[in-house]
Amino acid sequence: MNRPLKKPNNNDPQKDREFEAQVGMSSRANPTVAVLMGGPSAEREVSLSSGRECANALRDAGYKVVEVDAGLDVAARLQEIKPDVAFNALHGKWGEDGCVQGILEWLGIPYTHSGVLASALAMDKERSKAVYCSANLPVVESVLAAKSEVSSRHVLAPPYVAKPNDEGSSVGVYIVHEAANGPPQLGDEMPDVVMVEVFAPGRELTTTVMGDRALCVTDIITDGWYDYHAKYETGGSRHVVPADIPQEITNACNDYALRAHNVLGCKGLSRTDFRWDESKGLEGLILLETNTQPGMTPTSLSPEQAETCGISFTELCAWMVEDASCRR
Repeated sequence: MNRPLKKPNNNDPQKDREFEAQVGMSSRANPTVAVLMGGPSAEREVSLSSGRECANALRDAGYKVVEVDAGLDVAARLQEIKPDVAFNALHGKWGEDGCVQGILEWLGIPYTHSGVLASALAMDKERSKAVYCSANLPVVESVLAAKSEVSSRHVLAPPYVAKPNDEGSSVGVYIVHEAANGPPQLGDEMPDVVMVEVFAPGRELTTTVMGDRALCVTDIITDGWYDYHAKYETGGSRHVVPADIPQEITNACNDYALRAHNVLGCKGLSRTDFRWDESKGLEGLILLETNTQPGMTPTSLSPEQAETCGISFTELCAWMVEDASCRR
């Protein structure tokens, strides 16, 4: 595979200008990067962990780094700092759904990951499914229903999954098994309208896209559902990377992930999750969702895949800064 894009080190001003125009960076010799982290979402703690890891890696890469806990004053903070690039390490609402991307566009600050539209589309599971279907990508049946209705009757025939339509990191996922006595009693963490989706059995697979190429496939092994605990706590899951699966399935995951990335209009780094029922071969591979702000913690999947492809964590973070731009 191609190595990450690196700034020329040949003292050629023309090549430097061409590079900066390509990746959308400032012409300042020592760019300042504001790492946006924390924020008000349900995934605040994970974002703080991602942000600290990325900030340390960017310092190792030679950037000037300012860590910004993104609160209501984030626009004022950014105007005060005047960074050359904003590294978006936010997860969940406000940071992953197009909101902070809109602020950065308004301020004219180049930023990492996807732009306003792609972020909003990918965060809305129902709308992103419609986009996948337009590209002939395989998904399972789902409906949107009021929380009260889902708690009072089976909206779909079991087995099915009830989850927020616009949250990430498996926040608030309820699995209703075929033998369930009744519908799930949804907790306070669930919104007024939720997605109810046919349960897709099988193995949990995921593929990261970096720019214009899929990296590899990870097989995620857990004792149960790949939920918030399994994703972010040590020992919560085991990752087999690259996945020990047939080449046909590897090729399909990479192809589907790249197509999903492109049809949603994603930029920079994204990660697409799958379920694979191996008893059905290729017909058993289902696309679940695309994450435009993959986790960047020590247990996160995308950094592991990059490492497997020979890209260190520091190189990955530096590439993301070099890839930053507005109008994404």
